[in-house]
Amino acid sequence: MGNYNSDAAAVDALVEKYNSLSQEIGKVIVGQKDVVKNLLISIFSNGHCLLVGVPGLAKTLLVNTVSEALGLSFNRIQFTPDLMPSDIIGSEILDESRNFKFIPGPLFSNLVLADEINRTPPKTQSALLEAMQEKSVTTAGKTYNLPKPFFV
Repeated sequence: MGNYNSDAAAVDALVEKYNSLSQEIGKVIVGQKDVVKNLLISIFSNGHCLLVGVPGLAKTLLVNTVSEALGLSFNRIQFTPDLMPSDIIGSEILDESRNFKFIPGPLFSNLVLADEINRTPPKTQSALLEAMQEKSVTTAGKTYNLPKPFFV
């Protein structure tokens, strides 16, 4: 972040960066300016976003393109009826030296596309919602912070 002489200068810089980012995304995602605008607002405000649409509207491509344009990591989680909370948050395993080691799950990414969360069991939904709210996950009594920014 740069230092600005005034709030107006900071807002002008934000608008310039937003326009540049929107233009870069527009090279891949065509004809969905409102969706791109709302997605970027959600990211900039440190929130989350719900993308709704029929298959083939480039939702995955949009999130992947935004992550590449911002230089952030991206993961897509396909929620299924047999998915367990440890499948998305990660788990503790016993390594070769007989010590417990945490293996992070796919939630440990800057941008996460959670696809069809309504299909998964309530415990797994709860693990996702808790991670979205707390920006961290707790397993085996230990808390692990998710990367910043964290956006679902």
